[in-house]
Amino acid sequence: MLIAILSWLLAIPLLGVTTGLRAMTPMAVLCWFAYLGYLPLEGTWAAWMASVAAVATFTVLALAEVVADKLPRTPDRITLGPLTARLVLGGLIGSIAATAMAGPGLEGVLLGVVGAALGAFAGFMIRRDMVERTGCADWKVGVVEDLIALLCAGFAMHVVTN
Repeated sequence: MLIAILSWLLAIPLLGVTTGLRAMTPMAVLCWFAYLGYLPLEGTWAAWMASVAAVATFTVLALAEVVADKLPRTPDRITLGPLTARLVLGGLIGSIAATAMAGPGLEGVLLGVVGAALGAFAGFMIRRDMVERTGCADWKVGVVEDLIALLCAGFAMHVVTN
C-alpha cells in the first residue's frame, strides 16, 4: 500500500513537471506506453491514448515542439498561451495516469497541474540562468532540457506501470 501511495505521489507530479518542461513529450511517452500494452487503459475513458492515431499525433507534436523550442521567436513557456497549454495537458496526463493506477481522476488532475506549473516556472528560470551563467547558446541548454524531459517522462511512466 505504501509503495502504491509513493508511486502515485512521485509519478503523477513528475509527469506534470515534465509537461511543464515540454508539453507534448510526456503525452507522446504515455501514448507509446499505452500502445505497447504497458499502460492498462483498456475499457476506460482514456483508451483512445493507445490508438495509432494518438501515438502518431503526439509523437509528431512532440518532435515539432523540440524543434520550435530552439527558434528565437518562440514565446516563453510562462506566457499565457504556452502556460495554459501546459496546465491543461498536465491535468490531462495526471488524470490518465490516475485512471491507469485505478485512482481518483480529480487528484491526478490536481497533481498534474501543480507539477506542470512547477516544471514550467522552474524550467524557465533554470534554463535562463544556465544560459546567463555559462554563456552557452540557449538552444544547447534546450537540447539538454529535451533529454531530461524525455528521461523523466519515461521514468515516471515506468513507475506508473509497475
